[in-house]
Amino acid sequence: MSADRERAVVDRVPTCTFAGGTTFAVEDPSTGEVLCEVGDATAQDAVAALDAAHEHQAEWAATAPRVRGEILRRAFELMNERAADLALLMTLEMGKPVAESKAEVTYAAEFFRWFAEEAVRIAGRWSTNPSGDGRLLTMRQPVGPCLLITPWNFPMAMGTRKIGPAIAAGCTMIVKPAQLTPLSMLMLADILREAGLPDGVLNVVPTSKAGDVTGPLFADPRLRKVSFTGSTPVGKKLMEQASQHLLRVSMELGGNAPFLVFADADLDAAVDQAVVAKMRNMGESCVAANRFHVHESVADEFAARLAERMAAMKVGRGTEDGVDVGPLISADQRDIVRGLVDDAVSKGAKVLTGGEDVGDRGYFYAPTVLANVPPDAELLRTEIFGPVAPVATFADDDEAVRTANDSEFGLVAYVFTRDLKRALSVAEALEVGMLGLNRGMVSNPAAPFGGVKESGFGREGGVEGIDEYLAVKYVAVDL
Repeated sequence: MSADRERAVVDRVPTCTFAGGTTFAVEDPSTGEVLCEVGDATAQDAVAALDAAHEHQAEWAATAPRVRGEILRRAFELMNERAADLALLMTLEMGKPVAESKAEVTYAAEFFRWFAEEAVRIAGRWSTNPSGDGRLLTMRQPVGPCLLITPWNFPMAMGTRKIGPAIAAGCTMIVKPAQLTPLSMLMLADILREAGLPDGVLNVVPTSKAGDVTGPLFADPRLRKVSFTGSTPVGKKLMEQASQHLLRVSMELGGNAPFLVFADADLDAAVDQAVVAKMRNMGESCVAANRFHVHESVADEFAARLAERMAAMKVGRGTEDGVDVGPLISADQRDIVRGLVDDAVSKGAKVLTGGEDVGDRGYFYAPTVLANVPPDAELLRTEIFGPVAPVATFADDDEAVRTANDSEFGLVAYVFTRDLKRALSVAEALEVGMLGLNRGMVSNPAAPFGGVKESGFGREGGVEGIDEYLAVKYVAVDL
């Protein structure tokens, strides 16, 4: 990829300006170099964004559902037309290989298409009062101005997954993208503007001071909902703030996904899908397989085959041909991953491949497989967010389920078995919001995404996704 092409894509981003005139730098994690400067929003700018959202809420809610849906449909088409540039931009600010970025653009655009179709399907009901002397009417209406807080790891898809249903439902928005990856969101907002979204409906406030910007919004009674994707500790703090005005809250938080391989599993499929579940996005995903629990009779073979596959993956800058694994998002994240591997090795885990930094610039870490991982290794209890696959063993089904559920998180699990009875019984027993049965990817715009326990609550995507942005009103009709 030429430097001129990269520069041209970055230069097309509307990097915005705010009253204070300050900016912050956006870095390329593969080089550590600055890509550009972005306007740095302040508390004053956040309140101005809420002013705009509040001012336009009634008019936007009254806009015909078909009109809202057509805006989303046009945005879907524009995203696909510009997929190459959007993917390159995402790779530059986040690091993932361009092929993965293209897949994310496709996935992200599908949320706009899905919710374009859901906009015209918002319905209530009409029924007879059980006593017969009246009727019960229910309607679903937009909750009002929303604060949408998106993470750095999927900077476009996490945006469309929240913005799509908000637009379809008739809600105005303030969007705070992650400080590390604001460019994709700014470009997305520009596409929506071109698709016909009126001014004031979507208001983007990139900032280097998240607490300063979101604090005044939580304190303002005009805000009616917050949707957050990020870590569980931050989610808990935001919930405390949301309690001031009893905001509607959606939380998609941390994960610690178990990947269970039973003795009867198709090992070819299990290894193939383990690579998908672990290495998508360099492992920087809340649904990444975090810990591999494998039946003791096949654990050695599984670990060896997985190590062979991961050792063959090419590490490098995401814009280069043939690269499978890009950099981690920051030096701090690489330090965390390295520390988790060192802790496991010090407690007896065996490195089958990887276990080291790669290169002399950027934030690269080698794809790593650890065997014989002991139960007290920290990376079995902590979300790794990196290209590290720890393999532990179990002896029977009860131990597999018990070990998988031994976590405060409950976002997703993966199960590999050819026994239908086992598959269904294990699926019922696992304490998660989603499950991949003999497959390593569960994300789908047509399906509800979300977890249980400390992985959060609420669902994004599917027919359930728009409900998060609608309030139910009941009308008692006297006949």
